[in-house]
Amino acid sequence: MTTWFTADLHLGHRNIIEYCGRPFSDAAEMNRALIDRWNEVVADDDEVWVLGDFALGKLADTLPLVRELHGRKLLLAGNHDRCWHGHGRRSEGWTDRYLDAGFHEVHQGERATRVEDTDVQLCHFPYRGDSHDRDRYRDHRPIDRGSWLLHGHVHERWAQRGRMINVGVDANGFRPISEAEVAALMLSSARPRHRPAPPSRRPRGRQRRGAAPSPRRAGPGRPSARGRPCGARAAARRGARRGCRARGR
Repeated sequence: MTTWFTADLHLGHRNIIEYCGRPFSDAAEMNRALIDRWNEVVADDDEVWVLGDFALGKLADTLPLVRELHGRKLLLAGNHDRCWHGHGRRSEGWTDRYLDAGFHEVHQGERATRVEDTDVQLCHFPYRGDSHDRDRYRDHRPIDRGSWLLHGHVHERWAQRGRMINVGVDANGFRPISEAEVAALMLSSARPRHRPAPPSRRPRGRQRRGAAPSPRRAGPGRPSARGRPCGARAAARRGARRGCRARGR
């Protein structure tokens, strides 16, 4: 058995095609493509977590599509699901309708699970970020305690942002993403990234580019500041001292 994750199918939602740039001409074509791509990878004995926003439009037509999808389906409700408790009293009675349509379980808020050996949180909402220009539904977002988070809600805004992995169809080729794929993403993100070596320090005494040349000490055979070879000047001074001693000075 393989565990899969997905979100934001928006079955029956015609406007989502324009909002997210989905490559379909109408809602019927989109519904058919999403069902086919799901069934291409999910087997009947697999388990699929749907992290919210499964179906919109006329639910009498779109909600029953869940029965055409392979696997054991578990819904973690999102803000576009009628059964989401964030709708208050309007959500009453809808959980049973989702179960009757073909979901095996319906959950609210966030759930904890494990992907291979790593603890992972599931929620429709990311820790931060949104499909709009501001963060909505802040009271319903999970608290960031340092865990990996699988989520939906942001559609095509990003596939992964730090420890937040978007499992929505708009970021994953319009199909569910497998547990093994999630584990590979977490592993690649945990590996230390190559850091460029810091620039080496300039050796002491090395002339900086563009700086004025520093004065050099005169040595034997080098011209002094006055233009006379240093050796000749020293010889002249020695001769003058000998002359002074000879004259008794």
